[in-house]
Amino acid sequence: MSSLEKSGQFNLGGRRVKRLGYGAMQLAGKGVFGPPKDRTEAIAVLREAVESGVDHIDTSDFYGPHVTNQIIREALHPYRNDLVIVTKIGATRGTDASWNPAFSKEALTQAIHDNLKNLGLDVIEVVNLRAMFDVHGPAEGSLEEPLTVLADLQRQGLIKHIGLSNVTAKQVADGRKITGIVCVQNQYNLAHRADDAFIDQLAADGTAYVPFFPLGGFSPLQSSTLSDVAARVGATPLQVALAWLLQRAPNILLIPGTSSRAHLRENLAVADLVLPADAIRDLDGIAGGKQA
Repeated sequence: MSSLEKSGQFNLGGRRVKRLGYGAMQLAGKGVFGPPKDRTEAIAVLREAVESGVDHIDTSDFYGPHVTNQIIREALHPYRNDLVIVTKIGATRGTDASWNPAFSKEALTQAIHDNLKNLGLDVIEVVNLRAMFDVHGPAEGSLEEPLTVLADLQRQGLIKHIGLSNVTAKQVADGRKITGIVCVQNQYNLAHRADDAFIDQLAADGTAYVPFFPLGGFSPLQSSTLSDVAARVGATPLQVALAWLLQRAPNILLIPGTSSRAHLRENLAVADLVLPADAIRDLDGIAGGKQA
């Protein structure tokens, strides 16, 4: 059994994937804009990830924009049959690197065709619609119009499955009146646990939950408790943060990103890290401000 297989599997659309995947956001330049500092290394990271058993890559054509998808295609096309590529739409990038909502029928349709072209695909396995009512977190608002557009593109055979990102439980419930929702991608980590009940609800109905910024995003997680637990179990603090997520709920799929092969290996080694009950108890206190 490989290391990644030890972390288990979960359903993502119509496929079973290993729970440790790879997020491509960091393959773009600073601020997820422009080309990477080292394109050769970016390609090497992708190839090593897949060779190591990663079968789930998360990307978006607004990373760069276009940059990460083009690198994925260069590195991995033609794709392995067991590789699931998930993309995200609902935004565009300004020339100033700004993130701008793009929910019109024309914008969403163009986004799907751009993803297909840049990835070299005829159909996308999973497309996440990113809600942009508040770029800083979920906020209520109707997704009926954009989801109706995606459902039509799904009927046309361009999309197999649909997910939602940066959303509330109500938006998922309302979305399911329009089309199936196979995954939810929200911010969640040791310190940001607003979705605790939501994750459990999704686990009960067999829906994958994919936390973005699992390590804190642009401001990496820092905690004396996290550092203490890491020292006790012989791992890095960020490895412990990922291991906690794997043990938090069976429907959590991880997509830690990196532009370094050395860091990739550290992330994938988390599959072998099992945290003892006392470590979990200490880590659970971080979100409540109970750490020392």
